[in-house]
Amino acid sequence: MTSLKISRRGLAAGALLAAAILAGGVLIGRATAPEHERPATTGRKVLYWYDPMVPGQRFDKPGKSPYMDMALQPKYADDADEGGGVRIDPASTQNLGVRLATVEWGALPSGVAATGVIEYSERDLAVVQARAAGFLQRVYARAPGDVIAAGAPLADILVPEWAGAQAEFLAVRATGDAALIRAARQRLQLLGMPPSLIEQVERSGRARNVVTVSSPTGGAIKVLGVRAGMTVAAGQTLAEVNGLSRVWLNVAAPEAIAGEVRTGQSATATLAAYPGEVFVGRVAALLPQADAASRTITARVELANPRGRLRPGMFAAVQLAGTAKPALLAPSEAIIRTGRRSLVMVAGPGGGFQPAEVRTGREAGGRIEILQGLSEGEKVVASGQFLIDSEASLAGLRARPAQPAADPHAGHAAPSLLEGAGRIEALSTTTVTLSHGAIPALGWPAMTMAFRLGEPALARGLKVGDRVRFAFDPQGGPTVRRMSPEGRR
Repeated sequence: MTSLKISRRGLAAGALLAAAILAGGVLIGRATAPEHERPATTGRKVLYWYDPMVPGQRFDKPGKSPYMDMALQPKYADDADEGGGVRIDPASTQNLGVRLATVEWGALPSGVAATGVIEYSERDLAVVQARAAGFLQRVYARAPGDVIAAGAPLADILVPEWAGAQAEFLAVRATGDAALIRAARQRLQLLGMPPSLIEQVERSGRARNVVTVSSPTGGAIKVLGVRAGMTVAAGQTLAEVNGLSRVWLNVAAPEAIAGEVRTGQSATATLAAYPGEVFVGRVAALLPQADAASRTITARVELANPRGRLRPGMFAAVQLAGTAKPALLAPSEAIIRTGRRSLVMVAGPGGGFQPAEVRTGREAGGRIEILQGLSEGEKVVASGQFLIDSEASLAGLRARPAQPAADPHAGHAAPSLLEGAGRIEALSTTTVTLSHGAIPALGWPAMTMAFRLGEPALARGLKVGDRVRFAFDPQGGPTVRRMSPEGRR
């Protein structure tokens, strides 16, 4: 009897334990149910469902992703901010180190930075030749590269032919016949005798058949072709002497900026040999042929060299001056270059960010010219933009297409509006989210995106789910200027 009571008590306790375990399992199962099986209790409008790993593919109901073993994620209508992008709370923005910069009009210098090499100015090149055939009797210990003064002797040449002609000239001079003397002197000149030698013969009264060849200019000896005992022919080059009072700075300018280089443009050069010193000159010529290997053109700058400190072969950093031109400017660091296009992250109100495609131009001083894609006054992310761009890519956001930047210097013509039709998915006094059809003028496909409202009154009398016709300004962030229910203008 006692054992029977104990068994009944054990069975009752086991039943209670089983019921508790069953209830706990139900509670645990409810607590761990997948997100796509739990009913949405937030009351937020779901636009579509997507796989974060394949954000471009959209689904109209929750469930398992066909690509990955994970639940589809909801995309809510209020996830898009007023600029049609991703929203990041201010605390996270600060932790990411996000820094904003304002797009504004300014002056961007059109100067060109390049490198160059000092060369001889061949406009100051003097060629020394033998005036008659003869024999070298003496050389003056010169060598290529020596710097000599004007009139410095190079060699003594014995010219046998001159001895007989000079003797005849002296004999005619003794006759006193002016006409014959004039003819004899002319003959000496035709034989190549310099006027100074003829005067010496006439003054001394004796023939001088050894002539000293001198440099007509001061400078560096580039070529020296005289050796003791050699025979020279009439017209043979004995030396080449290059002046040093001016030098050429041959600047290698990239082919891509060849249009910004012009003759007469001022240039400044700095050399490692003279730190802190600036040499100023002007572009004297643009050489007609580009370098096929380096894809550069050569701009020849003339520099004064009064003390001969600029030596051929020296390397120089060159800045070619340009005129400042007005341009819409953004920080260079704000540009995200993907290889196929350039993007920036545009900041909107409420911590929202939207990718925008831009076309860029000149760049200088840490700023870059924006040709298309941004408007004056917009704020772009200058630091931390790559993290925000990654978030936008995961969300499957399309970049705002590039549109020509509005030039405030070109007047204040009213912007042209583009029209479309769609369904209101979300609506506030500052923004409207529309599922609209294709916009052929911009090459936009049918999609759901957020627009700014030009004025709060545009939302009056409309609600989520209404089909509307709208007109918007594509400049900057797309802004709706007119909106009315379909069938009414």
